[in-house]
Amino acid sequence: MIPHHVIDGPEDAEVLVLGPSIGTSLGLFDAQVAELAGRWRIVRFDLRGHGRSPEVPGPYSIADLAGDVVELLDSLGVERCHYLGVSIGGAIGQWLGLRHAERLLTLTICASAAQFPDPPQWPLRAATVREKGVEAMVPSRLGTWYTHEFAARAPDEAERLLDMLRTTTAEGYAGCCEAIGTFDMRAGLGEITVPTLVLAGADDPATPPDLVRVIADGIPGARFEVVPDSAHLLTAERPEVVNAMVADHLTRRVHA
Repeated sequence: MIPHHVIDGPEDAEVLVLGPSIGTSLGLFDAQVAELAGRWRIVRFDLRGHGRSPEVPGPYSIADLAGDVVELLDSLGVERCHYLGVSIGGAIGQWLGLRHAERLLTLTICASAAQFPDPPQWPLRAATVREKGVEAMVPSRLGTWYTHEFAARAPDEAERLLDMLRTTTAEGYAGCCEAIGTFDMRAGLGEITVPTLVLAGADDPATPPDLVRVIADGIPGARFEVVPDSAHLLTAERPEVVNAMVADHLTRRVHA
């Protein structure tokens, strides 16, 4: 399916596709659009059942979600693009880097994993959300999505991020949980040849830096950086740091 998407930036610029995390919408990347849309044509999309994308019965796989991105690129007539993804969006990026390398100019993977921690808990989380709704996940996001310091410093922004979760459908969230639970790219990392930047949040309990580093260690020539004072949604918590690193990566387009 072609996901709901929004396009910003010059029509003749290279395309940068932004893939959000589970429980968020394309609004996760407002700060990237504000800073980078003058130099790149930015395409943001919503995952299935997230934002304004239609709900599709789960379970999903990362291959399914990556296929949605390929359909989107085809519909827009985009042959090659830069891709940045956060969390499950980063898993989608890994899949694209392995299976559709010819479509990518660069790859940026944020707060993600080649295999996410404790795979058996993901179908359990899916079952919980199907039974109780996405509101069951809201209390655990403080300290996971962003640090306590960020919530105190920018309460309106913290609440805006939570509102993205509240408007996600239970089936969309659960289906993405099941995709995360079955994802394992560890054996394929060495085959990814796209110039890759891998970013971790220094204070991220969901995908700690050592876990994220596995991606960079596995992809030949990948560059790894830790973003200080940030948790899982580092693109929203420390956009000034992330944007500078991403702009440099997209401009240079080379392995470390």
